[in-house]
Amino acid sequence: MAKAIGLLSGGLDSTLAVKIIIEQGIEVMVLHFVTPFCTCTRNGCRNAAKVVAERWGIEIKVIGVKDEYIKLVKNPRFGYGRNMNPCIDCRIYMFSQARRYLEETGADFVFTGEVLGERPMSQNLRAMKIIEKESGLEGRLLRPLCAKHLPPTIVEKRGIVDRDRLLSITGRSRKPQISLAQSLGIDDYPCPAGGCRLTDPNFAKRLKEAFEHNEDSLVDITLLRYGRHFRLASGAKVIVGRNEEENKILESFASENRILLEVKDVKGPIALMYKHNGEEDIELGARICLADSDYKGNEKTMVRVGENKEILVRPIAKSEAEALRV
Repeated sequence: MAKAIGLLSGGLDSTLAVKIIIEQGIEVMVLHFVTPFCTCTRNGCRNAAKVVAERWGIEIKVIGVKDEYIKLVKNPRFGYGRNMNPCIDCRIYMFSQARRYLEETGADFVFTGEVLGERPMSQNLRAMKIIEKESGLEGRLLRPLCAKHLPPTIVEKRGIVDRDRLLSITGRSRKPQISLAQSLGIDDYPCPAGGCRLTDPNFAKRLKEAFEHNEDSLVDITLLRYGRHFRLASGAKVIVGRNEEENKILESFASENRILLEVKDVKGPIALMYKHNGEEDIELGARICLADSDYKGNEKTMVRVGENKEILVRPIAKSEAEALRV
């Protein structure tokens, strides 16, 4: 039996690609990559991918990306899209991993849910050829949803895959995929399209600023998703929660080097502060936290610092806080 390695995000396109290949009687194993930049809720994409794998009884391998991937985002060989999205480099990285599993398992080809013209940077003919070549998958990378707009792969030429049963979808509209899903009885996909925070201009701005301050750990990047961010002149960062959920999340990141700030006896946010450099930084962080609370006056008010300390501060002026806002 022929074997294939699929890249499965858990979104509609990759789910359909898996179904198309399975229906040709090919044994499928899928890879699901977890990055800190997925826009799904926590574990949402991973769970959706596992649901697809369980539905059709196929093996799934979840791959978490760490330092090597962050270095790629910081210095992409093929550059960024409109924001901080290194889409071509990202694809090459993931497809190279897939090629490794192809070689280890003796599979015949790799396939994905890509659609020609759907993504402006990575899903045009030029980019697709670059990705295929740089990942070492020339002739062995099949894109079932748009295959009829692309040259036949080796497995099509050999009759391992029936090209007549592949599709010719193009463009950014998801209507063809949604219609196909309905005809195949697939109605529980999480959303028609996945998403990447690197394409979001606000997140990209925060990430670029964080990289400029050598904040590139997975914790640093994860924290970029939450709260209002302020950068002090010393380089210290203050993150102020915007709601109860974010307060709880920030609280979970507290450590010896990341202290919590909270106004005493006044409803308001929790702030997380790190890279602080002495009492002046802590006081300024406390003033930012106080200004974002329900406190309305201008007198000194008590703010908790960590577990065992309290200080009296006045709220910072909104204009001063805005000047520090990332």
